Amino acid sequence: MSAKRRRGLSGLLITVLVGCALLWLAYSAFWQRNLFAPSQKTVIVGRGEGLAQVSQQLADAGIIRSSFLFRFAGRVLGYSGRIRSGRFSFSSGMSNLELLDNLSEGKSLIQPSVTLYEGIRAVQIAHILREQAGVDSAKFMKAVGDTSLLEIPNHEALSLEGFLLPDTYEFTWQSDERMIAKRLLVQFRSFFVDSLQRRARAIGYSLREILTIASIVEGETRLDAERPIVAGLYYNRLRKRMRLEADPTIRYLLPNGTHRIHFSDLDIDSPYNTYRNYGLPPTPINNPGRSSILAALYPARHSYLYFVADGKGGHRFSNTFDEHKQNVRLYRRSRAASQRTGG
Repeated sequence: MSAKRRRGLSGLLITVLVGCALLWLAYSAFWQRNLFAPSQKTVIVGRGEGLAQVSQQLADAGIIRSSFLFRFAGRVLGYSGRIRSGRFSFSSGMSNLELLDNLSEGKSLIQPSVTLYEGIRAVQIAHILREQAGVDSAKFMKAVGDTSLLEIPNHEALSLEGFLLPDTYEFTWQSDERMIAKRLLVQFRSFFVDSLQRRARAIGYSLREILTIASIVEGETRLDAERPIVAGLYYNRLRKRMRLEADPTIRYLLPNGTHRIHFSDLDIDSPYNTYRNYGLPPTPINNPGRSSILAALYPARHSYLYFVADGKGGHRFSNTFDEHKQNVRLYRRSRAASQRTGG
């Protein structure tokens, strides 16, 4: 065999080998299945993390075989600047190409379902979002202080407290804090429609005042049937220039807001102390639900001025202070009997 022919065969062999190597590289980088156990694994991609960081996370979690091949595939296909943040769930058997497509399109994103209960405070919402959706609670509270997000004229609000409508929401992991606040406000605006705005004006109260009354009602009772009655009672006291003497406004001032109120708590010097001050507190004390807001807008008409717990989850209402004192005695007897029987 001539030297020229040998060189030709050698060149051909090298070309074939290089071609095979490139095909194997392409197969390994793009289409080879990543097998792992357990068959479902979760990884969190933080905001601002790039392809290199994500590939290392996937390798550390055992989801991919090679961070180098994953980065190679991502760069060749132009995924470097297209990785989304969030909490992803991946199944065994996905190729690098499928993983990259999921990371850029968000197909495998886990949407945390977050329930915000009626009467929750903004600081409690921040804690729940941090625990369940990976949100920066300090940044969320900063957003709560930005009333420009309300997009409601003449709102008179000092913060977003009261406007963050309780509901069940789905967020992507580590969603932008301002976007979350906006999402809650969109829900509020979709509820507080023009007819409710007109109703607030008709009864002579601003939106902030309506939500403040609703927040107090929310703190007083969990019974929907009682909410309009409680709202009507507080309107009666406001008309008669009586102090509201609402316990929820005192709990708002306490460190944990849950323990029993003591007589000494009633002397706290604060504009939120409705035992010392006339009228409404400066802002809502929580974020009321729809039923309490409607109760504040459509209070029951009656002459009640006082109420006390009945020991069974509801309340006894009265027109006079003498009737109220009798109801208080009934409550104390009921409570004492319950304690004796271990109820």
